[in-house]
Amino acid sequence: MEANAETAPRNPVPDDLHAQHLLLLACSGRLSQIVEVLVELEVADHLAPGPLPVEELAERAGAHPDALYRVLRCAASVGIFAEGPTHVFSSTPLADGLRSDNPDGVLPLVKYNRMELTERPYASFLHSVRTGEPVFRQAFGSTFIEYLEQNPGIDDFYDGFMSHWSRQFAAEELNQWDLGRFRRIADLGGGDGFFLAQILKRHPDTTGVLVDLPHVAKKAASVLAEEGVADRAEIRAGDLLKDPLPEGCDGYLLKAVLHDFDDAEARRILTGVRESMPDSSARLLVVDSILDPGNAWDHGKFLDLDMLVLHGGRERNLDDWRKLFAAAGFELLSEPIYHWTLLECRPV
Repeated sequence: MEANAETAPRNPVPDDLHAQHLLLLACSGRLSQIVEVLVELEVADHLAPGPLPVEELAERAGAHPDALYRVLRCAASVGIFAEGPTHVFSSTPLADGLRSDNPDGVLPLVKYNRMELTERPYASFLHSVRTGEPVFRQAFGSTFIEYLEQNPGIDDFYDGFMSHWSRQFAAEELNQWDLGRFRRIADLGGGDGFFLAQILKRHPDTTGVLVDLPHVAKKAASVLAEEGVADRAEIRAGDLLKDPLPEGCDGYLLKAVLHDFDDAEARRILTGVRESMPDSSARLLVVDSILDPGNAWDHGKFLDLDMLVLHGGRERNLDDWRKLFAAAGFELLSEPIYHWTLLECRPV
C-alpha cells in the first residue's frame, strides 16, 4: 500500500522537538525516581561485567522481571543503560557513573539528591521563591545544621558525601596550587579534615588548624591520624559566625563554605578572617563555585537553588565574588576559571 499523508511517518518539526524536550523536563521528577530505584537495586554494578537478560538481572537485583524491564526501557530512552535484542540490557557511559566502584562517579550525589533531607523542603519551594527565605525549618522544625546534629546516621552519610567530593577535588586540583608557600593554614569549616590532610601530606613544612562545629570537628582526629599528619594539625570546635578565628596563620582556607550563607553572613565570616590575619602578606583562599554567565549549562545553577531552599545561601558569579571580597576588605588576585576553583585574595 502506498503511503499517504495520513499514514506516512512524520519527521519531527522544530515545534515538536521543543515540545518533546519540554515534556522530558516535565518528567524529570519521575526520571530521578527511576535513577533512585536503579541505584537501590545496584543495576549498574550487576551490569558492569557485561550484558544480561532482564530475567537474570531481575533475579540478581531482587525485582519483578516485567516491572524492571519497563523501568530499564524508560531509562534506556535517555541513555542510562541500553536495550539489545530479546530484552538484554548493557551498561553505558551514563550508567557507569552509578557504579559503586567508580571513584569518579556521581553515586553519592544521586543518593544525596534523593534523600528526604533535600527533597522534603522542595515541597515548599514556592515559598522560597516568593519570600527569598529558606524553608528547611518549615519542613523539619530545625535548621539544616541542627537536623544533622540530631540525626547522627544522616550526618554520617552527609559527611561521607562531602568527603567523596573532597577526594575527587583534591586529586584534581591540589597539585596545581602552590600551597607549600604557607607556613600555617587555617581550614575554616574543614569538615572531617581530609582536604587539610592532603595539603599537609604534600607540604611537610606546613602546619594547619581545622575549625568546624563540634559535632563535625570531633570526626577530624581519626582522619588526620589515618593520613599521618595529626602531629601537624590542630583541631578547634567553633562557629565561624560566633567564635574567634585562629590568629597568626598566613593562609585562611574556606572550601565550599561561603555558598551556605547569604551575603551578610558571608561578609561577617570574611571580616572575621580579615581581622585575624597577622599582616598584609597573609592570603584568603576561597574554594567555591563561580557561576557561568548567560544561558550556559552549569550544575551550580541548580546547586544555587538548593542553597536558597536549604540554607538561605547562594552560589555567586565572578562579579558577586569581587563585591563580597571588597566589602570585607579583600582584593581578588587570581583570574579564576568558572565552576569550582580557587579564588585567592589579599587583605587591603
